Parts: sequence; C-alpha cells; structure tokens
Amino acid sequence: MRWSYARRRDEKPQEPVPQDTGTKSNPAHPAVRALAMLAAFAGTVLFSVVLARLTLEPSAASADLVHANLRPGSSIGAYLEGASTVEAARQVGGNLLLGVPFGVLLPVLLPPARGLLRVAAVTVCLMTLVELIQGALVTGRVFDIDDVILNTTGALLGYLLIGLRLGRAVHPRRRHWWHRRAS
Repeated sequence: MRWSYARRRDEKPQEPVPQDTGTKSNPAHPAVRALAMLAAFAGTVLFSVVLARLTLEPSAASADLVHANLRPGSSIGAYLEGASTVEAARQVGGNLLLGVPFGVLLPVLLPPARGLLRVAAVTVCLMTLVELIQGALVTGRVFDIDDVILNTTGALLGYLLIGLRLGRAVHPRRRHWWHRRAS
C-alpha cells in the first residue's frame, strides 16, 4: 500500500490517504518462509545427489560409442530418428525432467535469480559445467550441447509452472528503481 498526500492548491495539507498500488501479494509468514527455504535446501541437496548419480557415473561399455556434440539439435535428431521410441523418450524426457528442479528451487533459494532469463542463465551455466566435468572426467560420457538445451528447457518449464508462484509466495516482490517515484 502506498500513501499519498491529497491536497488542492487552496487547502492545507491533509492526512495521508491510502492508495491501492494493484499488488495484492504479501510475503508469507516468517515461519512458513523458513520452512519453505529449509524444504528447498533439502530438495537441492537431494537433487544434487540424483544429478551426480545420473551424470557422473562412468559408463565403460559405451566408451567407444560416444562422441562430443557441439551442434545444437544433432543428438535430439539422432534420438528421434534412429533410437526406439522408448529410448528417445527416456533421453529427451529425462533431460527435460532433470532441469525442472532448477526452475522450481532457484527462485526460492536465490531471490535475485528470479525471472525467466535469470533462471535460464543460471541453468545454462550450471549444466554446461556439469557437461564439461562429465566429458573431461567420466569414462564413457561426453559433452553434449543438446543436454544443456533440454535441461534449460526443463528449468524454464519448472519455473513457469511452479517456481514463479513459489518464489513470490516465499519472498516479497522487490521495488525496482524505475518503479520508485520521487515525492
């Protein structure tokens, strides 16, 4: 709620009159916010363990079959054309689902990371790092730009479906400098 001092030229200053600014969302109770932050932290730890198990386990059987992919869409096209439907769904769907927790957890844990472009940028950076580590250190695994694209798409879906509302419920909206007016 914003306060305005309504007056005419010929009148003395009056008492402040409340003005509705159009925002109706108030931050949650501090206990609810603390529980949400704790749950988001626990979810992040759990997600990190799952991510490490899925991406950083060696695959010696496929060491001779894999190659790095730096062309966007190449692996996705190969999955959709050459692999069975189940394998394609597992690869594409798995990479999409792997990114969803980023879109849900980032707005809760890092309020400055709220926003579609910020979630995308953080996800691209983190998933590129995971892919680089995977390609450099893990036997049978390589860097694949399509995995980064699919993970980022999943994060954006998670943000739009859940993370946006959850972030606003836990953290109050910020007033940016361009919204502030000199009185």
